Amino acid sequence: MSGQKPKPPPMGALLKPKLDTKFHIDYSWWENNDIELRSYLLSHLPPEQREAFQNIPEDQVVDYVEPETGEVFQLDALGLALKEAANSEDFLNTQISLVDCVFRAFLINGNAPLTPIELEDAIGRPAATILRTLGGVKVYQGIRPAELS
Repeated sequence: MSGQKPKPPPMGALLKPKLDTKFHIDYSWWENNDIELRSYLLSHLPPEQREAFQNIPEDQVVDYVEPETGEVFQLDALGLALKEAANSEDFLNTQISLVDCVFRAFLINGNAPLTPIELEDAIGRPAATILRTLGGVKVYQGIRPAELS
């Protein structure tokens, strides 16, 4: 031993996401990047529901009862429509982009953080592909590692 301290790993190496890194939607990313979240959320509704939202005010709220827990939440009308759309069998499908599919998985689970392995189970796409897409420098639709947010 020469008495020298070992060099610490490069900063990026400490933050590089892995298959067990939990991701989530970081809604502050939308605000910080000045991107219209409501329009993107509307794109996840079926066309007939999307048309119905053209005249509904953004601040209209409704009570929603979580079927499994019985908890009552206040949701805006768009949030309620997304919950209903998420119950559709084809909400998660191979016809939509990987990023949109992951985003929808987070909409379904209330944005609870998930690893690429858990996302693979939810959306049927390979965990390695999910990690390669979400674990890079570019942030897609606010989906980022939960511990960095």
